[in-house]
Amino acid sequence: MLVTITDAEVVARVVAGETDAFAVLVERYYDRYARYAVQLVGNREDAEEAVQDAFVRAYAALPRYEERERFGGWLLRIVVNECRTVAARRRRHDYRFPDLDSAAWGAAERGVAEQHPEEVAALREELARALARIPIEQREALLLKYAEGLSYDEIAAVTGAGTSALKMRVKRACARLREILQGAACV
Repeated sequence: MLVTITDAEVVARVVAGETDAFAVLVERYYDRYARYAVQLVGNREDAEEAVQDAFVRAYAALPRYEERERFGGWLLRIVVNECRTVAARRRRHDYRFPDLDSAAWGAAERGVAEQHPEEVAALREELARALARIPIEQREALLLKYAEGLSYDEIAAVTGAGTSALKMRVKRACARLREILQGAACV
């Protein structure tokens, strides 16, 4: 029954004391935001920590959630902030590359779908390595734009950065990705 109600209605139920209803929100958003977090912070362990912490913070902040705002965007801002915290706390030289098996990156495989699975896996790994070499602010903007499919206005609401700054970050990230991937092809 709770699956068919809106996020705002679920939030209202949780705030009213029906705490089990929060599981509906976790079910709706956890997988998608966990995939995003893995791509942003670079490994599943840190991503899981960030997303779990984000849900804990969101639960605690539900009484302050304003219904005029889309719940998914509000929660994504919390996830982004937790990813930033985890990334800053755990800078690693042994960066583990993100798992790019998510459907969000299916577009990166267009044109190679007919290729052998090993070639597709190599493409994923190459893309993951290239993403790891992009500054986190640019990677964040790029992933929100293309992996999550958000508009620049939505990204601005999530990150707190201005629209023109975000456009520049995405443009620089694309240019840097192109440079890295072309350089890899020449080796």
